[in-house]
Amino acid sequence: MEVGIDSFASVGTSENGETADATQSVAELLERIEQADRSGLDIFGIGEHHRHEFLDSANAVILAAAAARTERIRLTSAVTVLSAADPVRVFQQFATLDLISKGRAEMVVGRGSFTEAFPLFGFSLGDYDEIFAEKLELLLKIRDNETVNWSGKFRPALENQAIYPRPLQKPFPIWIGVGGTPQSFLRAGMLGLPLVVAIIGGETHRFRSLVDLYRDAGARAGHAPEALKVSLHSIGYVADTTEQAVEEFFPGYAETFTKIGRERGWPPVTRAAFDAQRGATGALLVGSPEEVAEKIRRHSESLGGISRVTFQMDNAQMNHAQLMRSIELIGKRMSPLLND
Repeated sequence: MEVGIDSFASVGTSENGETADATQSVAELLERIEQADRSGLDIFGIGEHHRHEFLDSANAVILAAAAARTERIRLTSAVTVLSAADPVRVFQQFATLDLISKGRAEMVVGRGSFTEAFPLFGFSLGDYDEIFAEKLELLLKIRDNETVNWSGKFRPALENQAIYPRPLQKPFPIWIGVGGTPQSFLRAGMLGLPLVVAIIGGETHRFRSLVDLYRDAGARAGHAPEALKVSLHSIGYVADTTEQAVEEFFPGYAETFTKIGRERGWPPVTRAAFDAQRGATGALLVGSPEEVAEKIRRHSESLGGISRVTFQMDNAQMNHAQLMRSIELIGKRMSPLLND
């Protein structure tokens, strides 16, 4: 099983609890990607948001900087909000990243769980699903064809237009990032694209029917089982002991999700709710290397087998030293337990 880290490039916190500036936060993020590479992790992903607390609006730029500082780890978006982007430019950016990294780039595309990109780039939320389907169609056509003829509703037509540069990898890896919408699972299956399931709350095993829907749709469309990969994206944090992991992670987790909850009408985060999510079937991957490895095994079994798991761990109160140590533990102590 591949193991990796996803980051939203959160504005950092210093060891004395003060908010770091943006320059320091980006520098420390690049150090964490280097740490993941040294620790033997397989993948590092950068999200895309357009909010003041995150610095990942241009994720391909951050990943390109990381490519120049790493040697082995694969680099991906997590996710690219394709609905609010031009598929031509997205492809060009990640093809360039693939060349810089010598074939270590991927992308995960999705509609995004935050909606600020839509008004920012002049799109209507009323077209949320239709615009994604159209742009995904174009992105895949560009990937598979050097010269493209295409027309659609949300972008000017392309007439016998060549798209450069071309990536080193053929075909370039494109994953679909999904939440809990059945149509998203069906779409990914019918297209034969690998799937990233973002499970940030609730009980992971409840997604089994949706994952089965994805695999069944892929099989009916004639795609080989090995093409229908499933990756699990979960919020998590690993420390030397479970007690330490909980003590360090909960305050920032509660602050972050209480703030998001105010925007979305959710109740404030309580310690009881956090502990329930940290339990045997809950989505959170927080604990010691041994405890979290065992929980990932159970999650994989409950979903019918997964090929990759990624941790989203940076939050409002985690400092750089804590995150560096957690990445080291995930790579050197937890990951080997999943692959022994």
